[in-house]
Amino acid sequence: MAKPKATDLATTLPQIGLRWVTDNLDDLIATATRKRWSPIQLLEHIAEHELEERTQRSLERRLSRSRVGRFKSMADFDWRWPKKLDRALVESALRLDFMDRTGNIVLVAAQGLGKTMMAKNIAHNAIVAGHNTRFVTTSDLLLDLAACESARTLERRLRYWSSIKLLVLDELGYLSYDSRNADLLFQVVSRRYENKSLVLTTNLAFSDWPSIFPNAACTTALIDRIVHHADVISVEGSSYRRREAASKTRARRRAKA
Repeated sequence: MAKPKATDLATTLPQIGLRWVTDNLDDLIATATRKRWSPIQLLEHIAEHELEERTQRSLERRLSRSRVGRFKSMADFDWRWPKKLDRALVESALRLDFMDRTGNIVLVAAQGLGKTMMAKNIAHNAIVAGHNTRFVTTSDLLLDLAACESARTLERRLRYWSSIKLLVLDELGYLSYDSRNADLLFQVVSRRYENKSLVLTTNLAFSDWPSIFPNAACTTALIDRIVHHADVISVEGSSYRRREAASKTRARRRAKA
């Protein structure tokens, strides 16, 4: 097979995965010529920038697949607003300490107190750290599993949800589910138990979980597997969203006045 000519580099380089070199080929040749780089210096320069490029692309892929979406940074969180919150425990979760022991995080709070914001920040930190992460509401997870029409398809989806390094389940407790949905969630939690970490947000105390699965026999076992090895973070206080809405209303009134 004939060797590719220099003029074919723009075509051949992408085929072997050297995207950064492809995008910067003319500048790279000019810089290497001007600075009289040795072959080793040129290869080191290419390797450094290709690695940076691939790391960035990998991060972007994980962010896209995670479905985390938009969220406020914890830098904007008002730690003084909640009446009760263990800041040290939240910061430990943000450092992903719980993942070192394959533990879980359970965020318990009424609506509007920032539990989803915290969960998304934890998920983002896990993505940046290189972990395969997925954010999903509990209802969407159960809809995905309940839509499987065959045992083989269900098994494939269960393997998928069980294989993710960090699974973030949002909004458990806002809807009630039948026994089949309870069994499906139990299967996901059981397969992940002591193998993969879970972050879960809920507006209900564990004692109220039977109201989520009123006819399910597995509720107690489900709670046991989630809570074992878990850090439970409770947030108490008034809604942030109501405070922000009231602040905007006052600002509009002042503007009109």
